[in-house]
Amino acid sequence: MTQEEADLEARLEEQEAFDPPESFVEQANVTDPGIYEEFEENWPHCWERAADLLTWNEEYDTVLDDGDAPFYEWFTGGELNASYNCLDRHVEDGAADEAAIEWIGELGETRSYTYEELLAEVNEFAATLRGLGVEEDDVVTLYMPMIPELPIAMLACARIGAPHSVVFAGFSADALATRMNSADSEYLVTCDGYYRRGDALDHISKTNEGLEGVEHEVSDVVVVDRLGDDLEHSLADNQHDYDDLVADYEGETVEPVSRDAEDMLFLMYTSGTTGQPKGVKHTTGGYLAYTAWTSRAVLDIEADDTYWCSADIGWITGHSYIVYGPLALGTTSVMYEGTPDYPEKDRLWQLVEDYEVDIFYTAPTAIRAFMKWGKEYPEKHDLSSLRLLGTVGEPINPRAWKWYYKHIGNEECPIVDTWWQTETGGMMITTLPGINTMKPGSAGPPLPGIDARVVNASGEEVDAGQAGYVTVDKPWPGMLRTLYNNDERFINEYWQEYSDEETDEWVYFPEDGAKIDDDGYVTILGRVDDVINVSGHRLGTMEIESAVVGVDGIAEAAVVGGDHEVKGEAVYVYAIPEDGYDADAELEERAIEGVLDSIGPIAKPEEVIFTPELPKTRSGKIMRRLLEDIASGNELGNTSTLRNPGVVDDIAAQVEDD
Repeated sequence: MTQEEADLEARLEEQEAFDPPESFVEQANVTDPGIYEEFEENWPHCWERAADLLTWNEEYDTVLDDGDAPFYEWFTGGELNASYNCLDRHVEDGAADEAAIEWIGELGETRSYTYEELLAEVNEFAATLRGLGVEEDDVVTLYMPMIPELPIAMLACARIGAPHSVVFAGFSADALATRMNSADSEYLVTCDGYYRRGDALDHISKTNEGLEGVEHEVSDVVVVDRLGDDLEHSLADNQHDYDDLVADYEGETVEPVSRDAEDMLFLMYTSGTTGQPKGVKHTTGGYLAYTAWTSRAVLDIEADDTYWCSADIGWITGHSYIVYGPLALGTTSVMYEGTPDYPEKDRLWQLVEDYEVDIFYTAPTAIRAFMKWGKEYPEKHDLSSLRLLGTVGEPINPRAWKWYYKHIGNEECPIVDTWWQTETGGMMITTLPGINTMKPGSAGPPLPGIDARVVNASGEEVDAGQAGYVTVDKPWPGMLRTLYNNDERFINEYWQEYSDEETDEWVYFPEDGAKIDDDGYVTILGRVDDVINVSGHRLGTMEIESAVVGVDGIAEAAVVGGDHEVKGEAVYVYAIPEDGYDADAELEERAIEGVLDSIGPIAKPEEVIFTPELPKTRSGKIMRRLLEDIASGNELGNTSTLRNPGVVDDIAAQVEDD
């Protein structure tokens, strides 16, 4: 390292705030600091600005209907179609030949779709779904990896008014069955397999195993042939080859169904504390308006940009910021099937250079991996096309933020550190890159129109510098409407903690801890419920514990999250063997396999620790906080309330010896 580089590193280490470059501010979509005051004074009508980004078949008559809170309704009376807003109107406005999706496969294959070509593909698959009997409001399950047919299927469903339910391809067969059962979904679109690190993975066998667990009749399964000759498989009687089906509808067009603003656009299942995934319901008008507005205001997306969000569409980030938000704005959205380090650790930077990417949105997990691999990999490539960087999924520590800022953004790109959830639909707390100073490690202030606060257990706002809990005191257009077929759980999980039903004052509680500074910047501290955030993906501890206890030889288990250098948080299992079973490598392997089979590789335990006892209070409650301390190597907290305090030291000593 030269002296000049050393001086620069030292300066960055000390610096606590960064202003956006003047060159960025000059071209940014949102640059007037008065927007915060304007949204506050004009709330909720301020959200007309988001609705104005869309094309409506019927104009809405009310911005917000709060008569049945917390079942809020947005843009009531309005009608529109999400597929039309993401495709047709751009073609009609002269952007037919502009790239909509640039897809790069794991093996280096590429496919490019102009808006006109993508519209044609969506029309043909919409006609295909209609031909299979899919009707308006039928839920179609999509169990697919990062291949173009996934967004095509999503937009085809939206076109005919059939909500989609995307299941992450890495989830297990059981997870697929659980979600199809919950949604009462009779239609499935999947694929034969996909590639990871050059290897062909069999997806159709896992799909078929999942279908065996579906409790109702599945009418039709459409299978995309991704692997060609790399996987031989046969199709069941109700299974159809995607290409063969679509060929029958070549050149057909389907008139977009006019959907009420409050009609469901999609279901997304997310982990909960009860072990049963929650079906989060997002609607057409508010969700699409909010993702379009945040894509424009926070990600600074313009139609002539090449924009890349590295998330998987199987998660909400991919829904909001690969498909719906960017395509509603008519930009070029990059999709990559593979991993960041295959075939080499500079794979992403090669693609940024090749596609002249303007905006790059990724997870802190990935950034920590980039840091570990070394700056020499991005230094091999010309990254000067980049204008804005973003992070999503979990808090980013200041050191990783500064590395990203220097080695990827060359100190010329603002970074938006975005906090939001599956349930919020889009970003909630983050800087506006054309206005706000950036503080590494702090997400930023709540967005204009978002009444997010940090409160104590009594619901009173905390002083600057103190820790508390995030709440949101006013509704917003992108919010979930309810949990599918479970209004009671919707209220209990999100609204009960801080709301006052007698006065009809409803407060949304996302179950995240946070602290706030003198400037109103919020630093997210992590989950306060029994959910683990692994690489930005939320996993319910109960779901994992159920999988472990379902293994022969394990009597009881507790699952916690522990610190991890790359993932941020990893899964740690503490398990009690049944009498007659040895706490050996074989039992550990079966416990891990149980998790993989039930949930998938994303939930794979970092470690399984066998113990004759778990730390419990006198009432029998497992003290997971102490197990988290052990997993993270922290100093152990107070054990005086335990009925078996000695077990904590025994477990800690065992982990240390391992």
